Amino acid sequence: MLALRNRRILITRTRRQASVLADQLEALGATTIVVPTIEIVAPESYAAIDGALAELDHFDWLLFTSANAVEAFAERQRLRGDVIGILNARIAVIGPATARAVEALGLTVSVIPERYVAESLVESLLPHAPGRRMLLVRAEEARDVLPEALSSAGASVTIAAVYKNQIPEASIPAIRSLFSSPNHSPHAITFTSASTARHLETMLVASGITLPATIAIASIGPVTSEALRELGMYPTIEAEEPTIAALVQALVRYFERQF
Repeated sequence: MLALRNRRILITRTRRQASVLADQLEALGATTIVVPTIEIVAPESYAAIDGALAELDHFDWLLFTSANAVEAFAERQRLRGDVIGILNARIAVIGPATARAVEALGLTVSVIPERYVAESLVESLLPHAPGRRMLLVRAEEARDVLPEALSSAGASVTIAAVYKNQIPEASIPAIRSLFSSPNHSPHAITFTSASTARHLETMLVASGITLPATIAIASIGPVTSEALRELGMYPTIEAEEPTIAALVQALVRYFERQF
């Protein structure tokens, strides 16, 4: 029997990214419900990234903390007429999905940390930090663990926001409809970033909804779990490593124990 048969699982990723998780869950028999809690939009200003791109050759390292950042960076390069795939700086990324996005541009990744979190990326980069110029390309709202630690280690870190996350307008009525009846409620909700957690909480509060205690809260990793706990949504499930495949396996193990 399929491991997730008859399980209804809510996916809170962006609509474009949700299909990867949905496909893997559905292959195991799950019924997936996609209600994006985030959408990727332009930052308040492109001044920082445009300034950095104008002097890109001056940077020793280029740091990416998400595939979204890579794609937005490449799009900004295209708009400038720059040649994508030509870069003097070494590249560090937070995990394999981000690495694949970089490699799709014809670029080479020099550093991927053992654990796919900012703290581990810091550890990998500390030996390279003193006296180096580093460009951190990221979302407009993000933790400052990476730039603060690298700056303290002697690096000159430039932060360039290339996108921001916001709540999709259509998702609030979709959440209200989903939780309008106990029969509609999912058995589990997946969270793949701190932003998905914070935005769902905002949507629930705006809709006057309290999550039933029976719903499993599935987190992709420790950073997301920390954000969930701060919001009072305590993770029932945490992936062994912050990847989609590991999150799916964590869901399988959890529901196998329910029989």
